[in-house]
Amino acid sequence: MNTVLDSQNPAELGDRLRHARTQAGLTQAQAATALQVARTTLVALEKGQRRVRADELKAMADIYGASVGSLLRESAVHVELSPRFRALNEKDDEDAHRAARLLNDLTAAELELERLTGRKLKANYPPERPILPGDVKEQAEDLAMELRHRLGLGLAPIGDIVTLLEVEIGMRVFVRPLDPKISGLFIYDDEAGACMLLNRNHPRERRAMTAAHEFGHLVSSRRQPDILDDCSPQSREEKFATAFGLSFMAPAPTVRRLFQEYRQESGRFSPRHLILMAHSLNMSQEGMCRRLEDLKLLPAGTWESLRDRGFSGELVRQILGDRPRDNDMVVPPRLWMLAAEAYSEELLTEGQLAQLLRLDRPELRRILDMLGSSDDHDLESLALE
Repeated sequence: MNTVLDSQNPAELGDRLRHARTQAGLTQAQAATALQVARTTLVALEKGQRRVRADELKAMADIYGASVGSLLRESAVHVELSPRFRALNEKDDEDAHRAARLLNDLTAAELELERLTGRKLKANYPPERPILPGDVKEQAEDLAMELRHRLGLGLAPIGDIVTLLEVEIGMRVFVRPLDPKISGLFIYDDEAGACMLLNRNHPRERRAMTAAHEFGHLVSSRRQPDILDDCSPQSREEKFATAFGLSFMAPAPTVRRLFQEYRQESGRFSPRHLILMAHSLNMSQEGMCRRLEDLKLLPAGTWESLRDRGFSGELVRQILGDRPRDNDMVVPPRLWMLAAEAYSEELLTEGQLAQLLRLDRPELRRILDMLGSSDDHDLESLALE
């Protein structure tokens, strides 16, 4: 390792060490104590004023929860999104901090894979539209319809909003298990662009609503980071994002048409119709019900009444014949491609990819095998073989 260390630029390595320490949530004093060195020694190492010894590097990797390889890898990208999130005060629990650090790490991983493969993400963000005085919901509705037409969606349902945001808008979208009370996180950074983390533990339909909500932040208040949880205060920005998400997923003309068709069919609008409408628009039942309430097609408070009477996700699955899908991919489509390409071209090892993407190796192997990264075919010529 000494030979490898001798070839390292001390200043660049020191910067990677500093980043790893801050990502571990340690101050210089805390890290120095854990390493059993003077704080001035740690300062010199992080500034590149003294070369790191092999035993010091190994100790830092252990204490910071990083791998020696990631600290030495010159291609590694380091971004610091977490400190820019909405201020997390002492009352905020560690789950929110952990989710913010995860989004930071996943964003850095994707940037590194882009650098290695030469496939930079192309951003196609709509112009930011400041929230004006007046009715927030009306502004959200108008902008949602405008963007639907710009994206060529018209009044049709959105089948996969994650792919839409990745491919058409150029957002970085990640899906990982989070604390149940956290729905998602959003951050905009000048270097990394728009980044989003969704809770894999939530049903697919709820994740879709969260993604639409965070898209609302991108188009209205992108420089105000957001951690969406069940206790989020309803600021003007939050109200806009919520209204935008509902309008974007369920345009008013489509909702009104379906509602009237179901009512005409049986003379009333029942919970069964609510389930079918939500399913057809790829929305959660709560989101669908609240959209109907907003459009005054159902009385205010309908959702709370349904919930109090035992209306649940399990009931919905029984009616639709659905079953929870435990094998949802934790790596979005674009990140699959970058990871598979880096692996097939031997730019990163399986172990390095697992560390980079914060996956265990069996899960990573399953993804790589599914993508055929070790035996890629040219589909255009496959039939000629």
